[in-house]
Amino acid sequence: MAFDATFWAFVGLVLFFVILVAMKVPGTIGAALDKRAASIREDIENARKLREEAERLLADYQRRATEAKSEAASIVEAAKREAAALSAEAKARIEDYVARRTKMAEDKIAQAEAQAIQEVRALSADVAVAAAETILAARTKGAEADRLIDASIASLATKLN
Repeated sequence: MAFDATFWAFVGLVLFFVILVAMKVPGTIGAALDKRAASIREDIENARKLREEAERLLADYQRRATEAKSEAASIVEAAKREAAALSAEAKARIEDYVARRTKMAEDKIAQAEAQAIQEVRALSADVAVAAAETILAARTKGAEADRLIDASIASLATKLN
């Protein structure tokens, strides 16, 4: 029989598959593929767990960032209220200081006016006494003049004070 090359190629191929089956190569390949598939499933599961953990961490950080913003806003608001209170207190102190200084200046002015009036009265009294003395001295002469001058000076001093 004349077998052609195709037949021998087919026989060789069948023998090759029989040897492969006899050596349990398909089972070994299947086990290796199953092992690889399990490894890939495990990697996917680990990646899913890592993603869930990353999402939890992201949510936690976002919550913390929101809390920090809220706290910062409350701190700024408290600082503004404190600054306004300090400003109002400083304004009240300045107004009180100005009022006290104004009152002191007015008191000094009133005291100076009173002192000036008193000095003018004293000077007027001295001038009036001197003028009266001069006039009486010119009109009256002798002992009568002396008596009138002394009486006038004594009564004038008691009337002015």
